Amino acid sequence: MVSVTARLQRLSNDIKGTHPPTVEERQRTELTLVKLIQNSAFLDAVSAMRSSESLPSSNPIHPLDPVLQDGVLRVGGRLRNANISSAQKHPIILPKCNHFTRLILQHAYTLVHHQGRGITHNKLRSLGYWIIGGSKAVTDFIRQCVLCRKLRRPTEIQKMADLPKDRVEPTPPFTYCGMDCFGPFLLKNGLREAKRYGLLFTCLCSRAIHIEMLDDMSTDSFINGLRCFTAIRGAVRHICSDQGSNFIGARNEFERELDKGKVVTFLAERQCDFVLNAPSSSHTGRVWKRQIRTVRNILDSVLSLAPGRLDDASLRTLFYEVMSIVNCRSLSVSEIDNPDSLEPLTPNHILTGKITSPSHPPPPTTTPPPPGEFVKEDLYLRKRWRRVQYLLEQFWSRWKREYLAQTTLRQKWHGIRRNIQEDDIVLVKDVDLPRNQWPLGRVIEANPDEDGLVRRVKVKTQSSVLERTIHKLVLLIEK
Repeated sequence: MVSVTARLQRLSNDIKGTHPPTVEERQRTELTLVKLIQNSAFLDAVSAMRSSESLPSSNPIHPLDPVLQDGVLRVGGRLRNANISSAQKHPIILPKCNHFTRLILQHAYTLVHHQGRGITHNKLRSLGYWIIGGSKAVTDFIRQCVLCRKLRRPTEIQKMADLPKDRVEPTPPFTYCGMDCFGPFLLKNGLREAKRYGLLFTCLCSRAIHIEMLDDMSTDSFINGLRCFTAIRGAVRHICSDQGSNFIGARNEFERELDKGKVVTFLAERQCDFVLNAPSSSHTGRVWKRQIRTVRNILDSVLSLAPGRLDDASLRTLFYEVMSIVNCRSLSVSEIDNPDSLEPLTPNHILTGKITSPSHPPPPTTTPPPPGEFVKEDLYLRKRWRRVQYLLEQFWSRWKREYLAQTTLRQKWHGIRRNIQEDDIVLVKDVDLPRNQWPLGRVIEANPDEDGLVRRVKVKTQSSVLERTIHKLVLLIEK
């Protein structure tokens, strides 16, 4: 009894024949397919050419001056006397949207090894094909090529998000802040050299900064620096940072204390949110990283005067001096050249409460007693309270008018793009690896923001689950 496999093999041999197809058989098959496609896509043109009628000017292939050779529509053109092959003189006309056309495109694209639109289009002409709207067809084909996306497609972008509430609402200094570490700085304590780091906090609203010195980059050192910051600047409601190991360790320490039900440290008592940005998304922390660059510029110029001769006390004093300098910077420059305008608004105005104006000059170093005989509780404290409130009102009114209005425009990422969706196949950008070694992953969770646009996703790779912003992803295959 003949097995099923043997019978299927015999049937396959009968269909294929006993020999591989010859070149003539391939050409006849190709021309037969072309005739079927042209009779379907260009029926009016084929009928007019067979009846020796002229094509109307509204016909899409009329500019090609088509001719009918052996039942196949070809381009007439002006190359009849050129010393080139007949297929290049009169290429076959093909419609743009057809499966056979896509196969021809794929064949030409493979022959040129994915070299782009222009080279692929020239290869199609040399093969003897003329696709209606060929440039657009080649572009659409290349856009969907997975290999080309893997090799050359840029990372994803999305419309820039609106500023969060903590950056546009007047709040006390350092209620909402971001932080990051910078350094190291080489010191010399006696005969021993040591490294020290800086911990910078910046207020997301007033753009004031605060700097603390860290002995190292450990979790314990960071927590001590954070305690010093809150002891000086007061309660903090919201802290943003990147995913540094010391920041993650500190958050785990606080959560561990909360789980044990102990009396928690200052963060829990002040109901502070500890928010970490997505990994490898430095652009989301540009608010405080820009301040670090300003601080480093000042420190580099100062430390160059005394390299390797500072100790801990000197560096800590230098940090505070730099902090004061940076907090004196102007938040707006709209009227800086106007001699009649108020002095430029700076973060120190809200930190110290000293705003000058024609009617309220800066207070003297030693505050004189109030004139006349007044009861302290009735007049002096009341006037002092009103003065402080006036100064605060002056700061926030100018902050809204001069600084906040400058942040309304988006500097880039103006248009809305397609949202990354679950089950999309992506490449995860890794600056430490060449592009052809970037890990391949599948999106398992897309988290839209309040405006409905996705800027942060979770990707499952072969070895782990990663959380990334879309600026670190290259979209290969859409869902």
